[in-house]
Amino acid sequence: MRTIAKYLATTSLVLVTAAVAAPCWAADVDASSAIDAVTVYPDGASITRIITLDLPSGDSTLVAKDFPLTLDPSSLRVEGDATAKLTIGSIDARPPRAAPPVNLPELDKRIEALKDERGNLQGTIDAANARRKFAERFAEASPAGIGEKGEARPMSEWRAAFAAVAEEIATADTAIREATRKQRDLDRQIGQLEAERSAKPPSKLEVRIDVASAAAAKATLRVTYNVRNARWLPLYDARLDTGTKDRKPQLELVRRAEITQATGEDWSNVSLGVSTVRVNRGGSAPELNSLVVRYPQIPKPLALGTMSDSAMPAAAPPPMTRQAQSPAMAKAAEPEQRERADEQQANAEIGDFQAVYQISGRVSLGANEGAKSLLISSMTVTPDIAIRAAPVVDPTAYLEASFKLAEDTNLLPGKVAIFRDGTFVGRSKFSAAARNDAIRLGFGADDKIKIERSVIRQNEGTTGVISSSKTDARSFRTVVRNGHDFPIRIAIEDQLPVSENEDIAVEMQSSTTPPTSTNLRDKRGVLEWAFDAKPGEVKEIKFAWRIRWPKDKGIVMTPAG
Repeated sequence: MRTIAKYLATTSLVLVTAAVAAPCWAADVDASSAIDAVTVYPDGASITRIITLDLPSGDSTLVAKDFPLTLDPSSLRVEGDATAKLTIGSIDARPPRAAPPVNLPELDKRIEALKDERGNLQGTIDAANARRKFAERFAEASPAGIGEKGEARPMSEWRAAFAAVAEEIATADTAIREATRKQRDLDRQIGQLEAERSAKPPSKLEVRIDVASAAAAKATLRVTYNVRNARWLPLYDARLDTGTKDRKPQLELVRRAEITQATGEDWSNVSLGVSTVRVNRGGSAPELNSLVVRYPQIPKPLALGTMSDSAMPAAAPPPMTRQAQSPAMAKAAEPEQRERADEQQANAEIGDFQAVYQISGRVSLGANEGAKSLLISSMTVTPDIAIRAAPVVDPTAYLEASFKLAEDTNLLPGKVAIFRDGTFVGRSKFSAAARNDAIRLGFGADDKIKIERSVIRQNEGTTGVISSSKTDARSFRTVVRNGHDFPIRIAIEDQLPVSENEDIAVEMQSSTTPPTSTNLRDKRGVLEWAFDAKPGEVKEIKFAWRIRWPKDKGIVMTPAG
């Protein structure tokens, strides 16, 4: 068997002709392409089309007229292989010329016939109008009640004259209305045919590729380009199994990609991937100009009759360029065994600067079809379970799971659907997270943890021998009870007022139960009391503070912006 060697051919930059450029007399070869692969970014997509054809020996220009108008011409790239040495020259994209319809003579004949028919109807209308005017003039020219010799006519002859005039006018009006309606129908038909006759604007882009083949060969070319009207958003499912006193909790984190596209072309049976690269942010950080501080310049007085700069019209700006689980089915005698249906996960390619998730199998997504959600990956971790509450605002105890991301990839910001023990309990949001970052997710209220916060004392008064300052002293007590039959970690948060003025002094009183953390999550004045509560245990937290400020001033406490 004879072995046919294949040769790889690739392009350089778009619109730059290769060293061996096709001459101007190269023959045009019609080519058709099909979308084979799509990589979707958060702000665009990269499309790969396949062109397979037989090439003649010598220079040719491949003409593919099925590319979308929305592609970025500067992103066009071509590579391929053939059964003979193949060189790829220049590549360019242009809108194809608007071509007239192939049945132009037939359309002209139909339009001409309809216009003739319309002219005939216009003649009918003109004749009916003349008949109507004649009847009206006859009625005006013949005085009623006067005979040939001026004698009075009988009433019956008057009525006959009236009826004759009315009949003539009614007949003319009916003919005019019917002919006018038919003319309107003909005008619509003529308009449709003339629109069909005119050259339609192109709905696709024409891509021309100059190639040179050393011999007649079979070639496969891969054309890649970028489009903007596509994106993907990360979505997450967080499914918490809270466990029992004998079983540790488990958290399943499911990552999905919600993909939408309005590129003007359907993605049918394509290899689909999603990438974390943002292609429209540019390649470089913004450059800063010098920041100058100066005294404001006093405007000079203007001579009489002159116009100030601010009153002059502004120069015109330059133009801008763009898990489902099947329910158990039981039989009376033998229960049918059922297994959970698993979703296919994407294959991850993790790099230092991006992550690409290749969706398993082939996918179809039409233009403007709406969003399609596809599974990227799923991971299961053993989280730390705790109860967190801020009773100064809300006495509800909230179940919280925290864990660290063990994978090499980052988590992008996105919405999270929260499930606890198989029940949907709400939605949350993810912030961006990298490997080994601590992640906290709330899983709704825990009614078995009771929290009560009460005010023990609140005093406002003055201090000093001469009453030089005012004070506001407050004491609080928070009581926490663990109603579970297993121990659980509980964290209570509260607020110590923060002063931003040296005349306002804030101090925490010695009766306060020492907090385990201060300035929690880098928030000034936010305190935390964290402890392990045994089953049925009741814990009491005391918290007291005092503010002192000059007596001739007033203060307010507001949340930090």
